[in-house]
Formats: sequence, structure tokens, C-alpha cells
Amino acid sequence: MQQLKVYQSLWAMERRRPDGVEWPLDEQLRMIRDAGFDGAGVRFFDYAFARDVTRTLKEYGLTWQAQCYPKSVDELKPIIEHVQELGADHINLQPDVRPYSIEECIPLIEGWRRLAHDSGIAVHIETHRNRMTTDLLFTLRLLDCFPDLRLTGDISHYVVGREFAWPVCEEDDRHVRRILDNSWGFHGRVASREQIQLQISFAHHKEWLDLFLAWWKYGFESWRRRAPDDAVLTFLCELGPKEYAMTDCNGYELSDRWEEASMLKGLVKQLWTDLEAEAGKEQRAA
Repeated sequence: MQQLKVYQSLWAMERRRPDGVEWPLDEQLRMIRDAGFDGAGVRFFDYAFARDVTRTLKEYGLTWQAQCYPKSVDELKPIIEHVQELGADHINLQPDVRPYSIEECIPLIEGWRRLAHDSGIAVHIETHRNRMTTDLLFTLRLLDCFPDLRLTGDISHYVVGREFAWPVCEEDDRHVRRILDNSWGFHGRVASREQIQLQISFAHHKEWLDLFLAWWKYGFESWRRRAPDDAVLTFLCELGPKEYAMTDCNGYELSDRWEEASMLKGLVKQLWTDLEAEAGKEQRAA
């Protein structure tokens, strides 16, 4: 049976307040467990950090994804070794390069995919600004070259990066859906054409929230058609600290991101529950 796991980003647990008050790491992990998240996104380029965090997550019965930011093929090798030792449901790879041409991307993607294949570890390439995948149309050209490329879909970057007008036009919507059709995991925040991260608890942002929920629903439906019956889909709540989070004149955030992360988790899980109910109805009617 296919499953959805909703994770919380440890980066998103940083507060970066003017008063310097931060939650200790052990408290962050307890909060994630007690709030009902299924796991966390963990940076794996810091081995000692990954070792300590995954040990605690495992004690709590939670799982995790491995985050990394390689600039070369070889920089993925130690990450794979860490995952082989510590475990992870997959590696989330932000390609920390900014090639001018598709041709420059080919040896990198082929090398990363070869390492993933040889190790038997799933590697998803994240759509993200200031990375190889920074631009929506450039990434679509990558998909022309690698039609089966497995992405982590973080579509917030494309909405703000290309300044999608409201209402979103048919062409932009079609491009986003093509990204979603290649997405094997999701990172979640809600953007607008001018802001990378909107406060989803604010009523006047509801139109953008509803748009992202519709896109995620489409992405989940697409994944369910492509994935095996026993596959697990992960959705990482990634409401980041400033400068992602908007702040007031004193440097304090305009909303409670931790409460909004829990809100986002509930909305996403409800999407999945609704899809399961729809699938059950179709099976009974068949």
C-alpha cells in the first residue's frame, strides 16, 4: 500500500530571532516527534550532525531524508557512504552549480545517477534557485534530455523566480505540472510572484495557498500512478527562517512558523486522505 510521510525540515526549526533565542537540537527533535511528523530532513554533509540526529530519530521511530549540496560528481560519494551507514529513505540533492548550457549539466547528472544506481540509493534532484535547476524553462530542457529524471519538486522557487502573474496562466500551469510529473518527493512552502514564502495562516494569502494545494494534489495523483504499490512518498515542510520568513521592523517574524508547519502538515495529509478515499470509491464502482 502506498504511503505518504510528512517531514519537518531541521533548517526550518532555526529561529534566527534578534534576541538569539533558539531551541536546542534535542528539543527540536522532540517537538517534531510530538507534533506528529513522520521524520525530518537532515543535512548529511555534516557527518557528526547526521549521526547524532538520525540516532535520535531512530529511537523515536521516525525516518529521514538526507540533504546534500554537491558541486561535483565526487562530492556525492561521501554522502552515499553516510547513507549506507546511517540510512535514509532517499538523498535530496541540490546541485550547487550554475551551468550556462544543458551540455555542461549532462556529465554531472549522468555521474550522480550512476552513483545512485550502483549504490541502490534513490537520489532526487531538487528544483531550487541559485542551483542547476534555478530556472523553470532550463529545467524543462533538462527533462527533454533526461525524461526519467527524478526530481524533488519545490515549485515555490519557480513561482517567485519567474514572477508568475495572478491568475496563473495556462502555459505556466502546464510547465509546473510537467515538473510535478517528474517529482518523486516534495518540499513545501507557498510562494507568490514576489515572495518566496507567504504566511499560510493569513487569510489574504488563501488564493496562493489554494493554488499550491491544487498543484500538490496533482503531484500526488501523478506519483500514485507512477510509483509501485508499496512505495513511500515524502513531503518536507520547509518554512524557512529569515530571509525566507518575512519580518517586522524589529526583525521578528510576522507569523508563527512552527504553528504554520503543523498547519501545512495537516493540509497535506488531508489531501492524501481525500485521494485515498477517491481511489476507494473508484475501486468499489469498478
